[in-house]
Amino acid sequence: MSEISVVDPSRDSIVHTGRTLFWIRVALDVPLLALFDYRAIAVIPVGTRVIVPFGRRKLVGIVVALPVTPALDPRQIKNVDQVLDDTPPMPPDWLRLASFAARYYQRPLGEVMLPALPPSLRKVTAYQGKRSAGGPVQRMDNRRKKSVANPALPDPHPELNAEQAAAVDAIAAVQGHTTILLYGVTGSGKTEVYLHAAQAALGRGQQVLFLVPEINLTPQLEASLRARLTDLAGPDALAVMHSGLADGERLQAWVSIQRGTARIMLGTRLAIFAPMPDLGLIIVDEEHDTSYKQQDGLRYSARDLAIWRARDRNIPVVLGSATPSLETWNHAERGHYQRYTLARRARAVELPKVRLVDTRRLAMKEGFSPHLITAVGERLARGEQALIFINRRGYAPVLNCASCGWVSNCPRCTAYTVLHRGSARHNHLQCHHCGYQARVPRACPDCGDQDLKPMGRGTQRVEEHLAELFPAARVARIDADSTRLKGSAAALFAKVHAGEVDLLVGTQMVAKGHDFSNLGLVGVLNADAMLFAQDFRAPERLFAQLMQVAGRAGRHVAGGEVIIQTDYPEQAVYQALLQHDYSGFADYGLAERKAVGLPPYAFQALLTAEARELSAALAFLSQARSLPTQDPESFSTASAITLYDPVPLRVVRVANIERAQLLVESANRPALQAFLAAWSLALGNLARECRVRYNLEVDPLEI
Repeated sequence: MSEISVVDPSRDSIVHTGRTLFWIRVALDVPLLALFDYRAIAVIPVGTRVIVPFGRRKLVGIVVALPVTPALDPRQIKNVDQVLDDTPPMPPDWLRLASFAARYYQRPLGEVMLPALPPSLRKVTAYQGKRSAGGPVQRMDNRRKKSVANPALPDPHPELNAEQAAAVDAIAAVQGHTTILLYGVTGSGKTEVYLHAAQAALGRGQQVLFLVPEINLTPQLEASLRARLTDLAGPDALAVMHSGLADGERLQAWVSIQRGTARIMLGTRLAIFAPMPDLGLIIVDEEHDTSYKQQDGLRYSARDLAIWRARDRNIPVVLGSATPSLETWNHAERGHYQRYTLARRARAVELPKVRLVDTRRLAMKEGFSPHLITAVGERLARGEQALIFINRRGYAPVLNCASCGWVSNCPRCTAYTVLHRGSARHNHLQCHHCGYQARVPRACPDCGDQDLKPMGRGTQRVEEHLAELFPAARVARIDADSTRLKGSAAALFAKVHAGEVDLLVGTQMVAKGHDFSNLGLVGVLNADAMLFAQDFRAPERLFAQLMQVAGRAGRHVAGGEVIIQTDYPEQAVYQALLQHDYSGFADYGLAERKAVGLPPYAFQALLTAEARELSAALAFLSQARSLPTQDPESFSTASAITLYDPVPLRVVRVANIERAQLLVESANRPALQAFLAAWSLALGNLARECRVRYNLEVDPLEI
C-alpha cells in the first residue's frame, strides 16, 4: 500500500465545459487493496466520510486523497451519493496512523479505517431512510440532556515515594517523543504515576489516552480518573471506549473526544484509533498483555500502534508493567526506551511470600493439596479473603467413560467439549472453540455404560468443592461464564471490594489490575498446563500470569502468601517466581531466544489457511511458499527470508473447517516487510484458485 498523501484541495480540481469537477479517492471496507475514485461537484476535504455507489450497493467510505486526474477513464467514474459532514473530517494524524497500520499489517486501507469508526458512523442506513433524518450524531445531540457531573468520592492523594517522584519528574521533563518503560512490582503505585503524568498533560491543554487490556479493568481506573482529574479537566472530560458499550455510548465517546470536549480517553485496544486533536500523552497499562493484539480482521497490536502514534505526534508514551514483554525489556536494555523502576510497594507492606508445593507425592483432593486447604482455612479464620486461580472455565475439561474410554469430543472440532454445570436440567457440554453445545448423555454413546465421570477441573468444579470444604464462607466465581451479562463483572468485583466475598475463584480476569484490600492468600491450580506448551512464548506468559495474580495478595494486609501447586518445582519459571525475580527471568528468556534466533531477535509473519479439506489448505500454503516475489539475490545474508514448511494447526479443525499455517521469518524487519508487500499481492489470486480463506498476520503472538 503506497503512502496516502494529503493534497491541498484548493488546487486539485479540473474544469470541464465551464463547470469545475473534483475527483476524490475513497477508501472502502472491501477486501481489495485498491482505492476507488469518484466525482464530486464541490471540494470535499480529505478525511470526510461519504456515501458512494459500489456495484449494486451503497457504502460509507473515507476520502483519502484528491487526485488531479482519476485512475480510470472519467466516463467510468460515478458520482458521490452523499457527503457526511455531521462530524469533522478525520484529522491528518489519524489518516497517517491508519495508513501505517494498513501498510505494516498488509491490509487494505478501507479495512483499517472503516471498522475503527463507531458502527453508526459507517452504516448507510443511519443516514438514508425515513428514520435517518439528520444522522446519528444529530439525533444523539438532540437526545442528550445537559450533562450532570458523575459524583465521585474524593480520592486521597498519597504522598509519592522517591521512586514514584523520580518517574513523575522524568515524564514531565520529556519534550518530544520518548518511549518510557515504567517497570514496577505489583502494588508499587504505577497508577499514581499515571495520574500525575496525566495531570501535567491536562495542565498543558493536552488530551491523554489511557489504554487498558481488558474491559473489566476500566471501572476501577475510571473511578480514579474521575476522582482525581475532573476538577482539572471538567465533569465531562472523561470518555470511555470499549467493545462492551452500546453503539450510542461508543458514538458519544468518539464524538466528544474528536470535538475536544473530552480530554481523557480511557479504553481497550480499539481506543488507539480514537481521533484526538490535542493528544499529548499516551499511557499503556499492563503493556505485556496479549489482549492488546487483535485476533481477527486487522490483527494489530494496540501497544505497538501506540508507540508509532506517539512517535508520529512527537509526544511521550508510557508503557507500564510488573512483567514487561521480553520485546519491551530488550528495547529498554539496549537503551531504546527510558526505564524507570518502582522496586517496592507503595504501601508499607512486603511482597507476598511465594511457596511451591510439590504435588508429585501428595494425596490430592479435587485438585487441592492439604497445604493449600489448610492455608485457606487459616486466612478465613483471620477474616481475610483468599483467591483460588485456575485459568480454565467450566466444570471439567472433558467427560469420560471409564468402561470403554469414550471422551466428549466436539463433532465439529479436533477438541473436547467441556462440561458446564447449571441447574439439574441444564448441565451441558460446550466446545470453547466453535460454541457447539449438547446435552450431557445419560449413558456412554459407544458402550451404553452409565458411569460417565468428569475428568480434570474448571472454575465451576473448584467453586463447588470450596463451598463443600468451607460451608460458612461466601464463595464467588469470576470468569467468562459468570460475567456474560452487561455489568455483571463490575457487580461481582464490587462485592469482592465491599467484603461480601470470602473465597474468590477466578480465571485470568482476576489476575491483574485489581487492588483487593483484604486479600491475604492466592492459591494457584493447574499452572503446569502451560509449562510445556508448543508456543515458545508459553514460559513468558506463564511467568507473567503467575506474577500478576501473585501480586493481588497482601497489598493491604501483612504477610501475604502465594501457594503454587506444581509437579515441576525445579523449573526456571517457578524458581524465578520464588524471588519475584522478573529481571533474572527476562535475562534468561532473552538469552534462550537469542541462541535460537527467535523474537525479539527475529521478525515473523504467519500465513494461515482455512478450507473444508486439510489437503486444500496445505496445498495452498505449499504453492504460496513457491510464489515468485522479489529476486532472492536482492536480499543480503543478514536480511534473508525463511519460509518454513506448512503444518496443520494444533487444533486443526474448528467448526468443520480445517486449518494450517506457514511461518515466515527474517532477522531484518524492513526486509520482511518488503517481502510481505510483494507476496501479499499474489496471495489473493492464489486463494481464489485454491478456494481457501487465508489470513496474513504480522508479528503473531501464537504459533
